Amino acid sequence: MAHQDYVARPRATKKKKNPYKPKGKKAVANNSGFKPVFIGLIIVAIISTFAYFLFSLKNNASDVEGLEIKLSEPANSTEYVEEDPLPEPPTEDWSYFKNLPEKDVAVGDYDVKESGPYQMQCASFRNQNDAEKLKAKIAFTGLSSTVRKSVGSNGTWYKVVLGPFERKRQAESAKHKLKRNKINGCQIWLWT
Repeated sequence: MAHQDYVARPRATKKKKNPYKPKGKKAVANNSGFKPVFIGLIIVAIISTFAYFLFSLKNNASDVEGLEIKLSEPANSTEYVEEDPLPEPPTEDWSYFKNLPEKDVAVGDYDVKESGPYQMQCASFRNQNDAEKLKAKIAFTGLSSTVRKSVGSNGTWYKVVLGPFERKRQAESAKHKLKRNKINGCQIWLWT
């Protein structure tokens, strides 16, 4: 396409007509000066009404200055008479503090069982390349994972697994770190 020189081109001599401008009788009616005059009269009426209101307030203020305000006592003025004084609060006898040193609590011997190491599985894929892609994405978060091959009755699966974690709290911490990096759906299980 050739370049056009818009600066050297002469101005248009004829303006295009506006297609939205009314034509005929409507154009004559809209150009009449009745509407602006009517709006002006309304504005003048509002301003004059407001000025009269302010003037009437000024005149009424002098009438209010001469008035005296008298406060009268209420018709049913009776003095407060204390009929029945409140009884004294009861003294509370707390036997808890006396019985506590004498109380013996039987504590049994309990063995705390640790569930064992935990693992976290983030996904399982039919294709090993997809599992390797997720493993690389997890590696960018700073965690290490492995891809396990599982052959079962429904075919071969490649599982992306993190762990072992000694405590479940460590596995939860790693799960939250993965969620912050938009890797969702990880499940925590006991190590098998």
